[in-house]
Amino acid sequence: MTNHIVLFEPLFPANTGNIARTCAGTDTVLHLIKPLGFSTDDKHMKRAGLDYWDKVKVVYHEDLLDFMATVPNLDQLYLVSKFAERDYTEVDYRLPGDHYFLFGKETTGLPEPFMRRYPQNCIRIPQDDNNIRALNLSNSAAIVIYEALRQQGFPKLARVHRYSDDKLK
Repeated sequence: MTNHIVLFEPLFPANTGNIARTCAGTDTVLHLIKPLGFSTDDKHMKRAGLDYWDKVKVVYHEDLLDFMATVPNLDQLYLVSKFAERDYTEVDYRLPGDHYFLFGKETTGLPEPFMRRYPQNCIRIPQDDNNIRALNLSNSAAIVIYEALRQQGFPKLARVHRYSDDKLK
């Protein structure tokens, strides 16, 4: 079982860099759907991802159709949108196979016709719409991937680090 974070036409290098860092720390594959709003060698993106870029598997897709052709099981493709009716915590991410979490562009989200085609795949992170338009993309990706990993028992992730008494002084 592998988890995948997929970014549809991301605009801001800092968000993508932060998400790449989360992917490195969670053994999650990062997919980037073009066009990107920045160069992948952008210094801001590298700074946000720090020195973890070599630890992230990044897959590039020319467009949304190109990405969709790579998804083996559409039942385990999740479209993350504030307009979805089902909360992200209502999904069973323990099902065998790969899980894909598709996030929209920071300014406009996922294309509405695409979301209407797959309403059963849409999930949301609850938020107070009276106070904000949307949660930050990198925070949203972290929230969703950690729920999936929690349900999966945090496979391949480090357990509690023990500190010696010397380190606590």
